[in-house]
Amino acid sequence: MTETTDKTILESPDDIALAERLQKGRVQIMDELRKLIVGQEDVIELVLLSIFVGGNSLIVGVPGLAKTLLIHTIAQVLDLKFSRIQFTPDLMPSDITGTDLIQEDPKTGRRQMVFMHGPVFANIVLADEINRTPPKTQAAMLEAMQEHQVTVQGTTYVLEEPFFVFATQNPIELEGTYPLPEAQLDRFMFHIVMDHLPQEQELEVVRSTTGIQEYEFEHAVTGKDIVAFQELVRKVPVSEEVLQYALALVRTSRPSANGSAPDFIREWVSYGASVRAAQYIVLGGKARALMRGRYHVSFEDVRALAHPVMRHRILTNFHAESERITTDSLIDQLLETVPMPSSGM
Repeated sequence: MTETTDKTILESPDDIALAERLQKGRVQIMDELRKLIVGQEDVIELVLLSIFVGGNSLIVGVPGLAKTLLIHTIAQVLDLKFSRIQFTPDLMPSDITGTDLIQEDPKTGRRQMVFMHGPVFANIVLADEINRTPPKTQAAMLEAMQEHQVTVQGTTYVLEEPFFVFATQNPIELEGTYPLPEAQLDRFMFHIVMDHLPQEQELEVVRSTTGIQEYEFEHAVTGKDIVAFQELVRKVPVSEEVLQYALALVRTSRPSANGSAPDFIREWVSYGASVRAAQYIVLGGKARALMRGRYHVSFEDVRALAHPVMRHRILTNFHAESERITTDSLIDQLLETVPMPSSGM
């Protein structure tokens, strides 16, 4: 192992035991999910990485791919409070955060302002079709996502931990939608692409969902465990070379990188990824390493997370759109272009 920049290393018996608990918990969660969810292994892994890191994620896929079912089932398996918000053009910010109402005290008969909690007061919030509501309402989620609190009428209410937002978008039917601003997209750790299952798995979905379904989930991992896992993830050491590689991928995605950006970036990209991308690649790499029984982040962890972390943070220009150049293809080129340091893990 090369020298790390992290002073905290997993060497205490408690940390090692908790790491083993995380690995075992991940297997148990997957086993419980398979009672209801067919396939989508890569999607499930990214969702679990979001949970173990404490991030929010955007899930994009056409209708009928079980996006809502997946998140709701994970909440059931983890025994966490779940809330689903259907975003529509007439949704107001107070419909999300809650609002103050005048109520009469039955004992005194006096009227007073009482705060009625909105659906954001849950552990896992599903923001369904978040791009179908105006920016003012979309922005109501920002404080909750970033600060884990909401402010109503000057009063701040802290959300219960753990807290996650999983938002969904439909890549078709773009008429009548309000694209998320780049500042809000940057708050999402992952942009997860959910696609149709292979034929054999799709056949299993049809078979299992057209019969009687009765499921009972064992709560192998609790909310308290999740909070402990999130603290443990941040203790995983990262070598200087791996940190530099993650940052190099992010910085090279910017066309204004002091003239050092590759030709394909300058030609097709308007804005590259922010420093949040490097932070989430490293944090996701730490969680991914622990899930695989390792106590350090490797170059492979960085490369595996480059697409879901960066695909919504790279803004292509008109030339790229006209030539049907996607952000995923640009990230592929970045991974081929940016060299890995000669030493590291």
